[in-house]
Amino acid sequence: MKESPIFGTAAVVAPHSAAAEAGQITLAEGGNAIEAMVAMAAAVAVAYPHMNGIGGDGFWVIRTPDGKVRTIEACGYAGSKATISAYRARGYDAVPVRGPDAALTVPGAIGGWTLALELSKALGGRMPVKHLLAPAEKLAREGLPVSQSEGRYFVKEREAILAVPGFAAHFMSEGGKQPETGSQRRQPRLAATFDHLAHAGLDDFYRGDVAREMATDLEAAGSAVTRDDLKRYEARWRAPLPVRIPGATLFNCQPPTQGLASLLVHAVFDQIAPREPESPAHWHGLIEAAKRAYAIRDRVVTDFDHLKADPVTFLTAERIAREAAAINMSRAAGWPLPSADGDTIWMGAMDSSGLVISFIQSLFWEYGSGLVLPRTGVLMQNRGVAFSLDPNALNPLQPGRRPFHTLNCPMAAFDDGRVASYGAMGGDGQPQFQAQVYFRAMRYGLPISEALDRPRFLFGRTWGKQNATLKVENRSDGYLLDQLANLGHEIEVIDKPYADMFGHAGMLVRHMNGRIEADHDPRADGGARGL
Repeated sequence: MKESPIFGTAAVVAPHSAAAEAGQITLAEGGNAIEAMVAMAAAVAVAYPHMNGIGGDGFWVIRTPDGKVRTIEACGYAGSKATISAYRARGYDAVPVRGPDAALTVPGAIGGWTLALELSKALGGRMPVKHLLAPAEKLAREGLPVSQSEGRYFVKEREAILAVPGFAAHFMSEGGKQPETGSQRRQPRLAATFDHLAHAGLDDFYRGDVAREMATDLEAAGSAVTRDDLKRYEARWRAPLPVRIPGATLFNCQPPTQGLASLLVHAVFDQIAPREPESPAHWHGLIEAAKRAYAIRDRVVTDFDHLKADPVTFLTAERIAREAAAINMSRAAGWPLPSADGDTIWMGAMDSSGLVISFIQSLFWEYGSGLVLPRTGVLMQNRGVAFSLDPNALNPLQPGRRPFHTLNCPMAAFDDGRVASYGAMGGDGQPQFQAQVYFRAMRYGLPISEALDRPRFLFGRTWGKQNATLKVENRSDGYLLDQLANLGHEIEVIDKPYADMFGHAGMLVRHMNGRIEADHDPRADGGARGL
């Protein structure tokens, strides 16, 4: 049994040690959890460029010391030139996954940092932006070793991303090969961008010199995003999406995220959860709960301003009971719908005041669109892949519209006073990974480190595969897998004991004695730091 790190007053968790260190230093110098998270978000954008960056989007769930929970939607909308007719005229039947035409949405992440720091200031935060961005600027300027995660990564649509001008020279080794773990990488243009934002302020990214330089490069590349699109962008505060389960209230983000799916998986499984952990009923129940949740998500979730149904109506006690009752605990249900891989980071923070953060930031696919803007070093996301070129689809491509997001960042407040911030990367699989970690730790009582370490599963059809299978790590219990197969699950054993496709998860829990138990995934390159 792996014991978890315990901290006295404050803690952070991150998938890369450089980000965790930036957060710890900020806390030690008097910063609050929001300020620590901004420092971490900037640092991890440099250290984990295959999974996130300032050219991507982000979401926040924040619990202030008074117990109020709020969320930030830092999701960029489609550019003014991103029309179905324009993409059809270029010969596309679907939004491309790589290149300038894939870089069709405004980066929202820094807008989220801005909004969070406004709240931080209202709560007494006084750290200057220059101080918060300094670790990231130093990492980009002086360089740091390529992480184990990036070094072992399998890049989808490899030929397409290598064909994007400037991408291979910026991120790949000679001959377009994946960079070796430990090889040194510097990003001087990105360092200069952080240095400029440190002095000019974060708003410069959308309405100042950085915005002008980005817009020039986007126009030259042929992207659908214009300077006016950048100028109009602002992140938004949203009310959290909550659900009650016995003993706790769970919170997550509103659409266009799949926060609804995450809450449904938790709430539905809570009603059928067997007493015995790691049993066939435990795994089967979570898988079947995910199927029910994803079916609702795929009918409902779209841009917040275009919703046709209120997500809250799917989180009533009556609806959750109905979904739970529909699960056959003796047989696996069929599943015709696909799932998608994603590459993301989740991080969490808690400080001594009681401020709690659950945060997620992403480019979508690894390295996003592959378009590196030469003047600023900003790598643009490809979140626009989630749009459809069918005008009658749930998420049609349209200027100003926000794409569907697999991103979501959960939080739990318990009736006994405990608070948990947790989450995972992993695209479509995020709700499954979150629930596996949550119930192992909070229902079955495992230390967080052990809950993160245990073998995970992923149900769905991943990139390049035609059928939906139950994918498991090769150290999973053989008897358990045999029993799941008898229930009708098609098992696919991944020949790795710890595989990236099962997510990089993390969790922090403030216990009733005030101490914080925290850790991050052994599948990643980070961990927990604190005071």
